[in-house]
Amino acid sequence: MENIREFIFENKPTASCHASTVLPLADGRVVAAWFAGTKESADDVDILTSVRGENGWSEPVRVSADVKVPHWNPVLFEREDGKIMLFFKVGKKIPMWKTYFSLSDNGVDWTEPAELVPEDIGGGGPVKNKPIRLRSGRVIAPASDERNTLWVCFVDISDDDCRTWKRMRTVPTKSLRGFYVPMIQPTLWQSEDGGVHMLTRTSRGRIYRSDSSDEGETWCMAYRTKLPNNNSGIDLVGAENGKLYLVCNPVKKNWGSRSPLDLLVSEDGGKTFTRLLRLEDREGGEFSYPAITERDGILHITYTYDREHIAYRQIKL
Repeated sequence: MENIREFIFENKPTASCHASTVLPLADGRVVAAWFAGTKESADDVDILTSVRGENGWSEPVRVSADVKVPHWNPVLFEREDGKIMLFFKVGKKIPMWKTYFSLSDNGVDWTEPAELVPEDIGGGGPVKNKPIRLRSGRVIAPASDERNTLWVCFVDISDDDCRTWKRMRTVPTKSLRGFYVPMIQPTLWQSEDGGVHMLTRTSRGRIYRSDSSDEGETWCMAYRTKLPNNNSGIDLVGAENGKLYLVCNPVKKNWGSRSPLDLLVSEDGGKTFTRLLRLEDREGGEFSYPAITERDGILHITYTYDREHIAYRQIKL
């Protein structure tokens, strides 16, 4: 496999950065975004974006809905009309998040941010990972809510190419003993039979899964997989070759180390995964909150590198 590994920036534009997202374009350029500032949740944290072209990564561009309120978790997605959408959260505290979005034709110039769903508070729209477009054209955004000390997953559905959204019911969940399982930040894919599936971050040491047979309208009781999870972000993509590629920290302990970081592959629809590549492995390092997507047989991956850099990997399958 051809494998490119680089940082999006060498000279740090901010003291801290985290939670990246990546989007390859038809013309070969790659757009990335992340949140950055003094530290996570600081008032000066905004969204930064950069574009990878023939001459490498461009100087980061700042996107902000309010320069006095922390920004979080950007997500990139391309509409059918070619518009690039940048979703992100704004709020002093996670339970009070509002979702904003901005549009771009080139990944460099962005429109004035606007609320995705006016007056919505919590976790509407994609919370960390990219939406997916189903074969029917429907767009499903993987969402979660952290209000009232509860962690719950759901999806938002758009049938007009991301212009309006409808929230679906919370994904049901319980443990083997009948107790609720905290789950957030799902990642989605559609299988060959039309079913839609999610894997989720949890605080139970394992990734959980749920499935939908009606394009995200309803979901089955979430169930535990064999995949370890250290209560850190994961992301997955269903590639054109029919395989699933998952990036995660293979650590079972709740709030355990965010190292190593692995790329896994599944050839049986997510029933089993095997390690394809160890992306990072250093004791005491933090390699976390990965984002992964695929275009024309090439995987594009970004992730937090020690909260000081955003790493980019390009892997030709």
